[in-house]
Amino acid sequence: MGAASLLGPGTTAEAMGAAGGDVRSRLQRDADAVRDTGATGLTVLARDAAGSETQARSGTASLKDGGRVPFDAYYRIGSDTKTFTAVAALQLVGEGTLRLDDTVEQWLPGVVAGNGNDGSRITLRNLLQHTSGLANYTDIAFEDPAELTPERFHAQRFRSQTPEEQVAAAMERAPGWLPDADDPGAETQWAYSNTNYVLLGMVIEKATGNPWAQEVHDRIIEPLGLRRTLIPDTSPYVPMPTATAYTQFPGRDDLTDTTLAVGGGADGGIISTTRDMNTFLRALMGGRLLPPEQLQQMRTTVPAPGYAADGRTRYGLGLAWRPAEGCGSGIWYHGGTSFGTASETAVTPDGRVSAAAAVFTTRFGDEKRFLEQAEAAVRLLDRAVCGDRKRG
Repeated sequence: MGAASLLGPGTTAEAMGAAGGDVRSRLQRDADAVRDTGATGLTVLARDAAGSETQARSGTASLKDGGRVPFDAYYRIGSDTKTFTAVAALQLVGEGTLRLDDTVEQWLPGVVAGNGNDGSRITLRNLLQHTSGLANYTDIAFEDPAELTPERFHAQRFRSQTPEEQVAAAMERAPGWLPDADDPGAETQWAYSNTNYVLLGMVIEKATGNPWAQEVHDRIIEPLGLRRTLIPDTSPYVPMPTATAYTQFPGRDDLTDTTLAVGGGADGGIISTTRDMNTFLRALMGGRLLPPEQLQQMRTTVPAPGYAADGRTRYGLGLAWRPAEGCGSGIWYHGGTSFGTASETAVTPDGRVSAAAAVFTTRFGDEKRFLEQAEAAVRLLDRAVCGDRKRG
């Protein structure tokens, strides 16, 4: 029996918030629409220009034990971590410790080399913007179908790799391209690679003498009072309250509990909540975390083919932009997917309106349903931030 039939059309969901009933009911309808694609459960929080919050949740916290998804559930934010890492790096740029034109070779001699890889041709801007051409170490790790099975997941879920091991795996492959030797930072060819942000974490550590996690905590988490945002390092546990994170593996119809797993590092290792994610994004776009020059650099984008289904997304430095009907200037976001959890975010360019959601289901074995869920989640966030004009 699939997840959708287990939940059924009668699954109750509840919204709460200080905003008007129309806003609450719309958010609830859109949350239910994500559930109806087969997501086991989700929670979403939107904050308007006046600071009023509206929350909704849908589905179940556990297919085994039932219960409602906690409004304040902790969850792995996956690649939304990259925005935190980018902010820490750009603060160091603003302080003069780093320069966007610095090469990887300057900071990490000999690390990016072999099989055509050349750290002297890759700048920190290239890493931040995914214009480096470097192979994605996670693609390499899971390119063998035998690696994506419930049995393999359970056997390896408590194991971790060092950043050096992850980069070394990427160096076994030739790069997709090498940025121009005369002006590598001007490269606009784009391809997503987690390797870029693993290297950024290593550069931050080399430049400061501190782990990237300490720099992110001291520069972002603590100053913003994000008391429910944490960096678990090699711990596989997510704090309570949370919901069970489910994954559909290739070749299977059932869902596997993948809640316990070692997460990533500077590329995807943070755990947070929807409220903390709203606070972070609003502070960032509102100018509280970066000087104007560095925030402008962060919002300097290149086309990002393949990043989203609409083909219109552009990528900056650890932050992406997409057009959204009802928001004339579009919205800024990133998003992150990990085993069993999809993190979705959206914030207006001025930082006044935002939303964040956690969906506790990912599907590696059913591309059609994966896309349906992702598209419904995007609609949920766009409508929460930009209003109801998308209904047409």
